[in-house]
Amino acid sequence: MGGLTWRPMTEADLDGVVAVAAGAFPDHPEDRACFANRLALHPAGCKVLADARGGVAGYLVAYPWRADDAPALNTLLPGLPEAPEAYYLHDLALTPTARGGGHAAAGVDLAVQAARDAGLSTVTLTAVNGAAPFWVRQGFAPRHSPAMAAKLAGYGADAVYMIRTV
Repeated sequence: MGGLTWRPMTEADLDGVVAVAAGAFPDHPEDRACFANRLALHPAGCKVLADARGGVAGYLVAYPWRADDAPALNTLLPGLPEAPEAYYLHDLALTPTARGGGHAAAGVDLAVQAARDAGLSTVTLTAVNGAAPFWVRQGFAPRHSPAMAAKLAGYGADAVYMIRTV
């Protein structure tokens, strides 16, 4: 799928983002309101992979957050921490036709740069659906955190909390 570029997410992209998320994370559904919430709280961390017509072929949602913590799935955040300790990569997803072209790695680079821009030295995430090997290739390492043990249960049996220093 050629002609795809990462650009800032807009409110008009949200239906496309929800469609990509439903395909990528069928066992971890999140409502449109969740994506709208993250876009409103931290637009700098919300991107879409768009085709020439503006269609959404992927998305990235990331924001400043606390270390060794992850918001529960499909929840609205009242705000972001006043003193964030990490940059949380909430989601990175592509449609099947957009995969294999280096777009996911480019999305990771966007999150890493946004973390640097926010003055944060780490990016964290919760890998699901057996994606931990992909994240390892992107420079992330599993982080075993007692604080995350209970939260990971809500993400599924294969969930792995991961961290990357930037």
